[in-house]
Amino acid sequence: MLKVMVISHGPLAEALMASARMVYGELPHTSHVSLGEAGGIEAFKQDFATELERISPDADGVLVLCDLLCGTPYNVACRHAFDPHNAVPMAVVTGVNFPMLLMSADLLEGVDVQHAARELVAQGGETIVVARPAQTVQQDDF
Repeated sequence: MLKVMVISHGPLAEALMASARMVYGELPHTSHVSLGEAGGIEAFKQDFATELERISPDADGVLVLCDLLCGTPYNVACRHAFDPHNAVPMAVVTGVNFPMLLMSADLLEGVDVQHAARELVAQGGETIVVARPAQTVQQDDF
């Protein structure tokens, strides 16, 4: 079973989780960690490590959904993901959005976190569209 951790600058991760509860209900095996102004980078590093340690023991992998490429949350997650001493396989995906978070619930039964990450990026990309008028066909049966 995979676990999901949503990480972000400020309250974005917490807000995504609250919105998911409203639409989906509780997201199983999904948690969040936020980088806040009060605690700063050092507090985030500690919070991330603590949460990773909490969710890792029975996980086949941890999928980290991050807000921004190369920001502090991403950098901290990558340090853990690429640490050869890390006990659990990890994949870090940036650009987290609401549909991506909801879709992650369908991937938890897997055991290959890298495959789940690729699948989530492919599915999540399909949810990013530019709105346009619907094309309707005129019915001839008056």
